[in-house]
Amino acid sequence: MAFEAQRDGEAVKSPSGDVRSGPLWRQRDFAVFWAAQTLSVLGDSFALIALPLLVLETTGSVARMGLLTGVGGAAAVVAAVFAGVVVDRVDRRRLLIGCDLVRMVLYGVIPLVWLAGPQVWLLYAVLPLCEAVGMLFAVGYVTVVRSLVGTAQLTEANGRLNATAAAAGVLGPVCAGVVAAWTGPAAAVGVDAASFGVSALCTWFVRFRSRPVEAAGRTALWRDLRTGVAFLRGHPVLRSLTVLLFGFSFLTLGLNDLVIYHLKHDLGHADGTVGTVMAVGALGTVGGALLVARVRRRLGFGAVWTGSVAMCGLAFAGIGWARGVPAVAVLCALFLAGGAMAGTCSMSLRQEVTPEPLLGRVTSAFWTLHYAAAPIGAAVLTWAAERQGTAPVALAAGACCVLIATAALFTPLWRSGRE
Repeated sequence: MAFEAQRDGEAVKSPSGDVRSGPLWRQRDFAVFWAAQTLSVLGDSFALIALPLLVLETTGSVARMGLLTGVGGAAAVVAAVFAGVVVDRVDRRRLLIGCDLVRMVLYGVIPLVWLAGPQVWLLYAVLPLCEAVGMLFAVGYVTVVRSLVGTAQLTEANGRLNATAAAAGVLGPVCAGVVAAWTGPAAAVGVDAASFGVSALCTWFVRFRSRPVEAAGRTALWRDLRTGVAFLRGHPVLRSLTVLLFGFSFLTLGLNDLVIYHLKHDLGHADGTVGTVMAVGALGTVGGALLVARVRRRLGFGAVWTGSVAMCGLAFAGIGWARGVPAVAVLCALFLAGGAMAGTCSMSLRQEVTPEPLLGRVTSAFWTLHYAAAPIGAAVLTWAAERQGTAPVALAAGACCVLIATAALFTPLWRSGRE
């Protein structure tokens, strides 16, 4: 298996010999997979708005919103520890379909139970399970993209997947806000459940490139878990990226809760306004995802990632101080544009430099390590916002994000020049 990377972690040869060429939109399997994920994100955007609104309407507490986010995030971290081992050992297509069907059933329970009245405890039971299954799906999702396109097209493919998903995220929050205002947030969760069923059906028709599946008893579980960590530790850029994202994730996982609380509690707006702001913010993701491939080719990985994180920090710092809905929407768009560019770059780099048999375990280890403290961060930030207000908390978190971008200048990440 050919695998060689430069010392600074830039360009690499494809770990697989099967390279698919031609425009992405003319590659049937990628196009179907692309459509499936876009529909899934469209439904997900309903839950993104509806679940926090269910908690806020029932309890009136942003801290309880943050606790739900933290509980779900903790379940995702635990699942991430083992997700890579599972993904590298099973048929990934069947895994993706199974994860979609399980989430369809779990999310579908919420609107049915809510018909008898609000049951907040159910959210704390269902969301962790869905987040755990979602983490398994996410690791598998990252690994199969390279089975659909050649390595040279990875950044473009990831950018297009993120862009159209974000475009769906523009329509989704608006519709979620309208549905929540008319029929209640529980009905919006039902739309999310249906979207997973459609995604599973579409994925059924996708053909991924064949790959050897590792037998479950071939190696010890602990050795498998250490394999991904060892690869990250040995790669200078991925090692630096993991450490920096540990702090960034701690600071930003609770952003969605802070924005919703700021709009409804501080500014006194309704559910429809929340959906509109989230939709405008998603336009930033569209723009960032569409631009990232071109910008990375021109400036290189290090400059794009560092600048994107700095933009996220500046936008975050201003959100809590913004007193008008348009200003909040623009700052959300800037934050999400930076997040889309930084996230697409880091995902593409991992796919480029990781050998195919290790991709699941490396992705799993990467997400586990950098995401480990994020649930605590979400709970801490929302707790602080309830007591001190969103403005000082957003300012402090945003300033820390800028410091993380500054710290990247002194790591091998920044020295990753042009491809």
